[in-house]
Amino acid sequence: MTQFGIVTDLNRCVGCLACMVGCKMVNDVPIGNYWNKTLRIGPNPKTEGAGPDQVDLYFLTVQCQHCADPECVKVCPTGASHKLEDGTVQVDKEKCIGCQFCAMSCPYGVRYLNEEERVVEKCTLCEQKTAQGELPMCVDTCVGLARWFGDMESGDYAQFSGPLGKKMGEVVDEFSEEDVHTLPNVGNNPSFRYILRDMTWQGEE
Repeated sequence: MTQFGIVTDLNRCVGCLACMVGCKMVNDVPIGNYWNKTLRIGPNPKTEGAGPDQVDLYFLTVQCQHCADPECVKVCPTGASHKLEDGTVQVDKEKCIGCQFCAMSCPYGVRYLNEEERVVEKCTLCEQKTAQGELPMCVDTCVGLARWFGDMESGDYAQFSGPLGKKMGEVVDEFSEEDVHTLPNVGNNPSFRYILRDMTWQGEE
């Protein structure tokens, strides 16, 4: 099977918000809503009494995690929320009745009701672009070369694609399995991965 997803090297993310802006532009996301958010984590002292140069500070990108076993699909009464063969989770607006059961079941709070259309929306992983062999906009606009797109099932992060025709293995510094994290897994098995070295992961909070 295929499971498209994104690996983000948080040590490379500079918090420029280009991914947020690009996402809103290409997907016409309504004002006040976001498919992709960049959160500042910290500064948090590494140890008690640590000085200003001894803090953890990084930026965490949060969006639909296109889970392998998504809760939103399980609770949808009409089948509007569904998984495609590429592993992404999508919303069929023709079937959506705006009940928001999916939004309530999402562990990450990344769905919202489009008040004008009365349907639920979220990150589609730019399905309109990836289906044509292009990159999701949040990856394509990443100036820090922190975000990388590929098939999570392959397990070969080095071959994930990024801006400027680069491959992850050409750019990203070495990391260990202990450096790779996910957002909280409550049985939904989020597909995205986050790399964080030499800092304390706060993504479970």
